[in-house]
Amino acid sequence: MSAPSTRDRLIVGLDVDGVAAAEAVVARLGDTVSFYKIGYQLAFRGGLPFARELAASGKKIFLDMKLHDIGNTVTKGVEAIAAMGMTFLTVHAYPQTMRAAAAGARGSDLTVLGVTVLTSYDEADLAAAGYGHGVADLVARRAEQAVEAGIGGLILAPDEAQAMRRQVGARLLLVTPGVRPAGSDIGDQKRVMTPAAAIRAGADHLVVARPVVAAADPKAAAEAILAEIEGALASA
Repeated sequence: MSAPSTRDRLIVGLDVDGVAAAEAVVARLGDTVSFYKIGYQLAFRGGLPFARELAASGKKIFLDMKLHDIGNTVTKGVEAIAAMGMTFLTVHAYPQTMRAAAAGARGSDLTVLGVTVLTSYDEADLAAAGYGHGVADLVARRAEQAVEAGIGGLILAPDEAQAMRRQVGARLLLVTPGVRPAGSDIGDQKRVMTPAAAIRAGADHLVVARPVVAAADPKAAAEAILAEIEGALASA
């Protein structure tokens, strides 16, 4: 698995309330950002056709749909998303779902990422949901299952990246939300890390939304994160 370029390591989350707002962010960022994430907030406000347009323009798109359903439904959905020209797609990291998604992506350029444990969850949240595993144990189990299922990577908190890199080596891409530049508001995230620390821990891609999209100068904010990533890579 080849290492991504420095610029492709930053994925900016277009967590905005419509296509016009997303277009404005993309225009302000220009060539600084090559990779965007589109999730529920934008997808259901015209974001899916917009995702196709961005992909056609040469941008890479991470469609954050977190699919989880019966196998045939997941497979057919993933086939349709692959045909849209998307680069990444998330599914929940249940073994049957990951296997079905891998089947749907087979032969395409789409990389399926398994969501291990949401970065807004902690040990108490897992216990309340009825899980018998803590966060670290469940993430490790999901990583093992992802390799067995044949998908391309994992979504996990940055503080889990180092242990997972040791566990899976280069077999999976590690993509980390919950990344916040020093001094940023962590919002609803519970397991966070700075961009440099996440890269040093072994993350391949960092997903950053509010610290860029809500910044007074989004381009300057993205450039600062890219510089931090480049510095972390140089010192590794």
